[in-house]
Amino acid sequence: MSDLKQLYQEIILDHNRNPRNCYAMPEASCSADGHNPLCGDTVKVYLRIEDGIVREISFEGAGCAICTASTSMMTESVKGKTVEEVIELFEGFHHMLTGIAEEQDVELGKLRVFEGVREYPVRVKCATLAWHTLRSALGEEADGPVSTEDS
Repeated sequence: MSDLKQLYQEIILDHNRNPRNCYAMPEASCSADGHNPLCGDTVKVYLRIEDGIVREISFEGAGCAICTASTSMMTESVKGKTVEEVIELFEGFHHMLTGIAEEQDVELGKLRVFEGVREYPVRVKCATLAWHTLRSALGEEADGPVSTEDS
């Protein structure tokens, strides 16, 4: 295994074992639920948005290592960003995983650790569940629980 792949694997495992921002947020201004029936992953994303900026984000749920790590890293990546920047980040992350666009103007930073997931199409849904749930919480997707079988 290359050093870079080993590092990526360690980052994902660390976020799975020690997820960041994993708690219920009673003062959330919006939230949404997501479910991946194929893998059994479930996630609830909470947001506190003030003046169009994500001031706080958290989640609760149970999922595989990729789902949990992706959700944890998502919360770190979007905190402090505007809603528009969050949507742009979602699109860049989604495009990276689905192979829709090789070159992007979106800086994904540490989220690039999930680039290899693209080679495992079933796992793409695990990595993107929280992101679709985040979009739903922002009113960017249909009301009701998000399901990876709808995307």
